[in-house]
Amino acid sequence: MNGTRKKLLLVAVAMVAVSAVVATQYARATIGYEYGVSATDGAIRFIARDKAPDGNYVLQNDSYTLKLKLGTFTPGTNKTYTAAFGIVNEESFNINLTNVTVDGAGASNVKIWLHKDPNATIDTDSTAVLVWNGADVSFTPVTFDAGDNSATDASSDAGTINTPVASNSGVTNVRYNTTSGTIGDNNDYWWVQISIDIPAGTANGIYNDGSIYFEFSSV
Repeated sequence: MNGTRKKLLLVAVAMVAVSAVVATQYARATIGYEYGVSATDGAIRFIARDKAPDGNYVLQNDSYTLKLKLGTFTPGTNKTYTAAFGIVNEESFNINLTNVTVDGAGASNVKIWLHKDPNATIDTDSTAVLVWNGADVSFTPVTFDAGDNSATDASSDAGTINTPVASNSGVTNVRYNTTSGTIGDNNDYWWVQISIDIPAGTANGIYNDGSIYFEFSSV
């Protein structure tokens, strides 16, 4: 008799489980999504400042790809742009730059710093942080404070700068700023100094296959 009750109990539990499965079935649901693509107005964006020897901004928007067009130089020379471009954070939270990598032919001739004075070389700017020295460099993460999600400006304790759109001799538009002085604290942007050291005896050529990779993380 006890054995019969146990079998009935097991059957009852199984039937409850089946009914629960039926009760959690759903009809089809749909949700839309949206995202934008912009070479100039992203959550982390790049702004032009210095100009190359041809009179155009070093930072250019070439068919929706940002490129640094640094110029042509003779062997055995150095060219330094104190503010080849700027990096601006528009996220609503702080981010850190944690790593910079340069690849392609000529990468070993490139040196990169982040600093706060676009009008001074890193030799006289105590805020400068070396992030690439022709090879990987270990550096303390560089903090960008939260932005305001507006591509029209960038800010620090020293004030807000405008970053309007400019056209460079017919190429696709790029945002720029030429008025920033030394950046204060609590800054959502940094200027990037780039030096090109061309060793004596370097063969003629066009070095246009490289890329600079910036790695960021939230704070």
